[in-house]
Amino acid sequence: MDEIRRKRVEETLKAEVSALLMRGDIKDPRVDTFLSITRVEVARDGSHAKLYVSTFKESGALAEGVAGLNNAAGFIQSGISKRLRIRLTPRLVFVADTGIKEGFELGEKIKGLFP
Repeated sequence: MDEIRRKRVEETLKAEVSALLMRGDIKDPRVDTFLSITRVEVARDGSHAKLYVSTFKESGALAEGVAGLNNAAGFIQSGISKRLRIRLTPRLVFVADTGIKEGFELGEKIKGLFP
């Protein structure tokens, strides 16, 4: 898969999974609408994709949400395969993205250094 096509698939996956989350189509109680997809990385061969998930809730909710999304990955993948026009729909793996929280904490530490 060339770079341009891979980036297009990444953006489409991000938009489609985000729409599923916002609509509440995933019935797992661990998955709520406060989860958001921050970025997507599709493998060069297109066989799998890592979707990074963050939330504004506490970190326990993030771990539960990621577990719920990984549990529902087959359902999400089948829904996406109906909308995408690609030969092989990537296998979805959801990963917790704590970068936003870590960035906020670092900013607070920096503010604490300068009174």
